[in-house]
Amino acid sequence: MAYVKYKEITKYFYFSRYVEKANLPKYINDYVFEDEVILASYKTLRDHGVFTDKKIVLFDTKMSLKNTKEVFTIPYLIISSASIVFKPSGAEMSFLVSGYPLRLKFIKMNDADKARLRVLYNVIERVITKQQLKKEDINRLIENKFNFD
Repeated sequence: MAYVKYKEITKYFYFSRYVEKANLPKYINDYVFEDEVILASYKTLRDHGVFTDKKIVLFDTKMSLKNTKEVFTIPYLIISSASIVFKPSGAEMSFLVSGYPLRLKFIKMNDADKARLRVLYNVIERVITKQQLKKEDINRLIENKFNFD
């Protein structure tokens, strides 16, 4: 479960694929400010998760009679702890946000996907702990250089 201040965000985010910045829906750019850089973005069947150099933006699409989209912005600076667990075919990032857990699951991941998550996690950790970001990590994420061919 993912909660922010007693409010459930969604039951589960199972991100099943990485999405190139050029292939993101245009509405996502409305939530990324001009001084931010998109580091990585992922998709479930209907939801999106975008990681910038300053925050996570989660787009939770609810399918009902009226399709609704709920947008959650989680600045890294309000995250008090983080963890990542790698599994044979995926990974799970867990964050403690103002005392409430946020869990993001990544499924169907190959070695390149896991390497991207490892670098992304390290960037997030550096922001949380107020350390200087490594330019090579940022560039690797922006350029998506994780192929092992």
